[in-house]
Amino acid sequence: MEEEIGVVEHYFNHISVAAITLTKGSLQVGDTIHVVGATTDFTQPVHSMEIDRQQIDHASPGQSVGIKTTDRVREGDVVYKVTS
Repeated sequence: MEEEIGVVEHYFNHISVAAITLTKGSLQVGDTIHVVGATTDFTQPVHSMEIDRQQIDHASPGQSVGIKTTDRVREGDVVYKVTS
């Protein structure tokens, strides 16, 4: 199962980091995310997150976080948290 938790606001190509705004759910290090868009579709674990260049372990709805991604994402891609 998957639960929609946010949307990609920006992608920093040179460092492979997605700026994701959490809209509906929380996210923590160790969770698995699934990113889906017109040309995007991949799943990856969250190894680390940052807010304003500070490492965090947990983020709540309304926060924007930076997550290093294994593949390119695009603005507007939807982010889901994979649940068992």
